[in-house]
Amino acid sequence: MDKVIFVAMSGARENMLAQQTHANNLANVSTTGFKTDLAQARAMQVFGEGLPSRVYAMTERPATDTTTGTFIQTGRSLDVAVDGGGWLAVIGPDGNEAYTRSGELQLNAANQLVTGSGLPVMGNGGIPIAVPEAEQIEIGSDGTITIRPSGESAAELAVVDRIKMVNLDQQSIYKGLDGLMHVDANAVQPADLNLKMRSGYLESSNVNAVNELTSIISLSRQFEMNIKMMKTAEENSSAATQILSLS
Repeated sequence: MDKVIFVAMSGARENMLAQQTHANNLANVSTTGFKTDLAQARAMQVFGEGLPSRVYAMTERPATDTTTGTFIQTGRSLDVAVDGGGWLAVIGPDGNEAYTRSGELQLNAANQLVTGSGLPVMGNGGIPIAVPEAEQIEIGSDGTITIRPSGESAAELAVVDRIKMVNLDQQSIYKGLDGLMHVDANAVQPADLNLKMRSGYLESSNVNAVNELTSIISLSRQFEMNIKMMKTAEENSSAATQILSLS
């Protein structure tokens, strides 16, 4: 009977882990550039004393759906969306280079170009981009940042840097706890000069809210079934105890 309870308990636990994945996706349905985390269940044998005659389901996140979301026009000069499958290079919270599709760029107090969450944006020169005081800032389709310095005429333009865009190998990338894409061993990726971006646009999340909500409902029912199985095992155990006491 304890084996039945173990299988039911492990199933309920894995249902809760899968719920976390889908709930996180649903919570980020309106987050710029967010990519859906995939979840799947895998059959695993229970090893221990005796033969491995029991199997339980293990929830795992095998990959991230990197399909492109919808481009939304904002008209803001520092909003960018990368065309195709490219990524923006940024400095992650751990100090290593990481990658994102969130293009809500802005200037911080130190005149560094950063993402909406404050992460420095990398330039092709291998360092974070710093923008001098300017009356106008424009980002070209190739990521080149052009400014009109403060106090200069409209004809006086200066190129500051070029935003680093990279192509990532789907087999070697993963999403970290910081929500950014990382490469195995934190290997720095070379800039892809053929990638293009759209200035004045943002990429929406690629989360399908209907699919995520349906998955949450299905997992809730599976969780209830596992709890019911544990309750049934308890009732069977009580009935067996009563029969033994009568004998």
